[in-house]
Amino acid sequence: MLVTTKKLLAQARAKGYAIPAMNVNNLEAIKAIISAAEKMRSPVILQTSEGAIEYAGIEYLAAMIRVAASGKIPVAMHLDHGKDIRYVKLAIAHGYTSVMFDGSAFPYAKNVALTKSVVKMAHAKGVSVEAEIGTLAGIEDFVSVEEKDAHLTNPDEARKFVRDTKCDALAIAIGTSHGAYKFTGKTHLDLNRLKKIAKLVRIPLVLHGASGVREDLVKLAELHGAKLGEARGVLDQDIKAAIRLGVAKINIDTDLRIAFTAGIRESVDDLPKVIDPRKLLERSTLLMREVAMRKMKLFGSAGRAR
Repeated sequence: MLVTTKKLLAQARAKGYAIPAMNVNNLEAIKAIISAAEKMRSPVILQTSEGAIEYAGIEYLAAMIRVAASGKIPVAMHLDHGKDIRYVKLAIAHGYTSVMFDGSAFPYAKNVALTKSVVKMAHAKGVSVEAEIGTLAGIEDFVSVEEKDAHLTNPDEARKFVRDTKCDALAIAIGTSHGAYKFTGKTHLDLNRLKKIAKLVRIPLVLHGASGVREDLVKLAELHGAKLGEARGVLDQDIKAAIRLGVAKINIDTDLRIAFTAGIRESVDDLPKVIDPRKLLERSTLLMREVAMRKMKLFGSAGRAR
């Protein structure tokens, strides 16, 4: 059933688990994630980026997600990293239950002003808003403490930002980063910073760039021709600690991409006479489903569907 994102996240933060927010671009990803959610009895957020909308079209994506949400599992529909107001308006018009406005690249005052305008527009339609403050990049990218503090989320600034914008969820920067190459050295997140933010910000907190980059899937993809090199992700122990400290939504994209890539490469190698795309995509769908199931168990959302 299609449910409000705000309700899912409020329940998750209150009860100490996180909702998996999984990026989808096509039918196979949507079916894999929903199958996993049904198996694990887990609520889930299906989210689309601006790139996914450009690739598949918002009409197709919204329609497929609505079909996926027609069962008994609670499903929310979210716009991920809306940096262009045009995409925010499109998502609201197509029935998304929440949108993210990402103004983190702007100076603080401009981020506040733009986020406030999105909140006003979205709330008028019953749509909740996720915002972001801080720069998403790996801790090791910053060579000094001062540089790190300047880029990661400042706890006091986060408190003021939420107060001033009235956003419903806040994406924070504590050392995660997008993509498969998150770290060059120490992989731990800045959990002390998260602890301070969670004490000052009472709305649900969100982690972006939190894929684990599983070694077995990386090796499978490389066995069949991929060249992923030193791909490294976030440790499971840090994910569990972040959830205990108040993170209620965790975005997963890279892990799904690696699973899809590994599956399609394996199928092309192992089935040289097969020209049926449905057969070639079966392995990818199964691997994405398995990734989703593991995340639901790790995040504590398994068994939470009502």
